[in-house]
Amino acid sequence: MRRILFIILVSSTLISGCIKGDKGCTPQDASVEKPAMVSFCNNSGITYTEHSSGILYQITNPGTGVTPTTSSKIYIYYTGKLLDGTVFDSQSNPGATGWVLSGLIEGWKIAIPLIKKGGSIKMVIPSYLAYSCNGQGPIPSNAPLYFDVTLVDVQ
Repeated sequence: MRRILFIILVSSTLISGCIKGDKGCTPQDASVEKPAMVSFCNNSGITYTEHSSGILYQITNPGTGVTPTTSSKIYIYYTGKLLDGTVFDSQSNPGATGWVLSGLIEGWKIAIPLIKKGGSIKMVIPSYLAYSCNGQGPIPSNAPLYFDVTLVDVQ
């Protein structure tokens, strides 16, 4: 019985730490990641602009419709890659539900409002504006991320 209680206590402590997103890790300094981000852009033919946040981006189509805000629901096509070229996620159908921008990673909250409905953007996001030192699924900790996004609709 004591062993079961101990396992439950340890498990709940670990789960609580995961829920809070705190694994006792230290986020990577953006200056450490910048050379790899710039190299990725250069090797991928991305003529980037550097945002004050550290995001490197290229607007391939500014769009002509509504500009999203953090409270907007967005419908998108996208591909997400690690800087080694590994695709970790993609969506070729914007779906019926969309996403509220405020619920997405910080890098998207900054970069997506740089385009309007119908626009497209390529962005390389430093890890501290993505999943930081926690990682997420196939995304390792302290991983800068590349996204190619087309903003299909904004509501």
